[in-house]
Amino acid sequence: MTIGDWVWDETLFEGASEFYTAGRPPYAPGWVDVCVEVLDLDGTGRLADVGCGPGTLALALADRFAEVVGLDPDDGMIAAAARQAEAEGHAERSRWIQARAEDWPDGLGTFTVAAFGQSFHWMDRDRVAATMRAALAPGGAVVLVAAPHVDALPDGPMPHPEAPTARIKALAERYLGPVWRAGRGTLPNGTPGGEGAVLERAGFGSHECHLVPGGRPLERTADVVVAEVFSLSGSAPHLFGDRLPEFEAELRLLLAEASPSGLFSRRQPSTEIRVWWVR
Repeated sequence: MTIGDWVWDETLFEGASEFYTAGRPPYAPGWVDVCVEVLDLDGTGRLADVGCGPGTLALALADRFAEVVGLDPDDGMIAAAARQAEAEGHAERSRWIQARAEDWPDGLGTFTVAAFGQSFHWMDRDRVAATMRAALAPGGAVVLVAAPHVDALPDGPMPHPEAPTARIKALAERYLGPVWRAGRGTLPNGTPGGEGAVLERAGFGSHECHLVPGGRPLERTADVVVAEVFSLSGSAPHLFGDRLPEFEAELRLLLAEASPSGLFSRRQPSTEIRVWWVR
């Protein structure tokens, strides 16, 4: 996939898998129930989790399908997903495949739902959308799950200070430069939008959007804040090279100054669930 001059490469999330589950804030409570109702999930059918990362989405929905198949190009993410599936008792009904969505393996069969948890924007979207259209059964759906671009969360006091995001960003930029890093390249203009037009071109029709509100305070330790930083493509561990220990030491010092207790609060992000049905 290319975005402007940027080309995907296999280092995009290199080294981030061990931090992803701990660092990323969870989807808003109730998002699974919304999926069950909207998609009429009844424990049958098959789910493809495309760009599955450590299996967050697929494992949360595993009991609602006969089988879930997770696909991700990062070997660390696939290994983490398989371990978590075993720990949660879902190994028998799950498969984890290291591959890009653009290189969809033969023989995977037909799916009821193809889901993308904050991953579609990293792909050759027209190509992948066409692949999903061919892989989905009649009446199937593509589902995009992510935080909304604009999230109207409540104001008000929280138990602990918020993590100093502006200072963390400035610290990372001092090591990596001001332009967002992504694998071996940079993304000065971010990732693309316009998913609806892409999916319509591929043959998807009616569309619906459901917002699961967030807002409750989440308690996060300094370790969790550090994990979130390293879970991001723009500050993945490999980008720092041999300066990684130095960066982490400065980051932890900054966090200790911001909250001597080592505890932080942040608002639970809302979760947006967008569904496109096979036309």
